[in-house]
Amino acid sequence: MTPAPLDAKVQLDSHPTHASAVIATVTGPDTTAVMASLQADAWHTIAETTLVLVRIDREEPYWAQKTADRLAAEGITVDITPRLQEAIDEEWTWANYPMHWCTREEIREVSDQAQQIYDAIRHGHLLIHAHAHDGHTTVAVGTYTTGESAHFHGEDHLRLENYTYGNGPGAENEALTDFLRVHGDAVRPGPAPLTHTEREADQARKPLPAQPTATDRPVSVPVYAAEPAEPAALLDRFLADRPEWNRHHRPAETAYALHENLTLRVELHPAHGAGPHDTIWTVAAYESPVGDRLWHATATAGTPEGVISTLLDSLTDEHDWTSTTWATSTAPPDRKPALPLTDYSWKDTATETGAAWTSPDGRCRLQRDHSGTWEAIGGREAHRPTWSVRFSQHAPPEIIQQIAFELAEGLGRPGAPPGPRPPTARPTSAPAPPAAGSTSTATRSR
Repeated sequence: MTPAPLDAKVQLDSHPTHASAVIATVTGPDTTAVMASLQADAWHTIAETTLVLVRIDREEPYWAQKTADRLAAEGITVDITPRLQEAIDEEWTWANYPMHWCTREEIREVSDQAQQIYDAIRHGHLLIHAHAHDGHTTVAVGTYTTGESAHFHGEDHLRLENYTYGNGPGAENEALTDFLRVHGDAVRPGPAPLTHTEREADQARKPLPAQPTATDRPVSVPVYAAEPAEPAALLDRFLADRPEWNRHHRPAETAYALHENLTLRVELHPAHGAGPHDTIWTVAAYESPVGDRLWHATATAGTPEGVISTLLDSLTDEHDWTSTTWATSTAPPDRKPALPLTDYSWKDTATETGAAWTSPDGRCRLQRDHSGTWEAIGGREAHRPTWSVRFSQHAPPEIIQQIAFELAEGLGRPGAPPGPRPPTARPTSAPAPPAAGSTSTATRSR
């Protein structure tokens, strides 16, 4: 006789702070039984009726769909939120994957084997005796509770067994002896320090932070969701302690600051009546006082104060731009900025037009196209950007890097909650275009 299906409902949603983890919320009379079933499927309980799926290969949406299919086949109601469904439908692969000959399914098999090794270590089923760095990656030797010993190569989603010793008498000693012989002075006792991905996974398995109530006002928010800058006051502060910069005015009350070498200029157009998508800031660099423009950056009226401050400060901080060739700045011509965004759970994707980095909450995006131009867009709501900063070709990578660090770490004052836009009698520029790379085919790299 076929047993009656469990009476429960499971809602699957993206984790609010971890880039790829998935949250499951279970309700209904048979909640306990369904949660036990999810735990057997590698989900981790973080609250009375809430579980999280966290992996080291960024494949949680794929495995969440597998779980959803299994539960549905058992007659359990499963609800997948739109944002998680979007992540499930996205087709991607690791950029610069070392085993480039593997198909997408073969890559998943390799990373699932790495996940099993990681889980065995985390649950105490695999004891790592020693580790070393072979000049390219981490290697280790360990023994399973079943008695089998093995050598391991790689980290995170690339870790694999590259030699096994069985579980007979002396296998553990043989494995250790061979490991010492091969890696010599590089060998260190015990497991290697946790990778950033492993630390991030540990953090995602902790209870979710309390959600603010409707009457709560956060003290600070991510800089990309903060209130806009007050343009005139910000320019005043920039000029106050910089005698090498001078203020000038142009017709229609446009203010601009000019560096004493006459090759670098900041323009501030009137902000009165400007909509958040209207460009009011322009930074431009020139080959000589009467030469061609080498690069420029623009920012809209809705751009948060921290982003504009970072842009202006980067023109002077740590660099003597007066003696620097602007076309190449202080970096080799082929150098790219060192972006920290993936260390903060930002999603890294490669698209048909270039590359993009998206914040965990989806409210900010930094993107680069193949021509070498950059753009940062953001706001208080995902998919409704209210500000943008654009950089032309040849913008110094040091400046892009400073903006990226501010987006990753910066905080700002919260603005008013999003609401209906008031009517305006003047035409405004078109809203910022949809984020590039929103098609279903993408390539994600770590």
